Amino acid sequence: MMRTKPNILITGTPGTGKSTLAQELANVTQLKMVNVGQFAKENDLFCGFDDKLECPILDDDQIIDELESEMSEGGVIIDYHSCDFFPERWFDIVFVLRTDNSILYDRLAQRRYNEAKMKNNIECEIFQTILDEARESYKTEIVHELQSDTPNDMEQNVDKIVTWCNQWSTSVGQQRA
Repeated sequence: MMRTKPNILITGTPGTGKSTLAQELANVTQLKMVNVGQFAKENDLFCGFDDKLECPILDDDQIIDELESEMSEGGVIIDYHSCDFFPERWFDIVFVLRTDNSILYDRLAQRRYNEAKMKNNIECEIFQTILDEARESYKTEIVHELQSDTPNDMEQNVDKIVTWCNQWSTSVGQQRA
């Protein structure tokens, strides 16, 4: 069965604006947003706790199992800071948000991240770990890097993704005709 609505992955280092962008897109496009961290919490899909980073460890396999049918139907925006465990077949496009390190530092400090977690995330952004992970996990032509430093960047990113969604819908409609 061919999906009639696209599936989108919004990923990037914590603090880059993934959830804000995904929520705004969901509001504008009527696609369903799934914040994977929140989804895991609501459905108790964890397999441990990382004491150093002070966060639960997701059970990747359970997440995949729980989301499979919804992703098959289409029309979902996935919001998560990692991407290599999601099946490639799920996504029509992947957006990796990037943020200037000084801005990211301030955002993470505002969240009261501990020193180890803050250092880990800043290094992740410096070394473009999530972008590289996305490029290794999905076809390079569907992976797009977006700057996410300012509210203006956010507006431009929403506009770009909405334009892409409209083009995707048009091409799917032409394939069905």
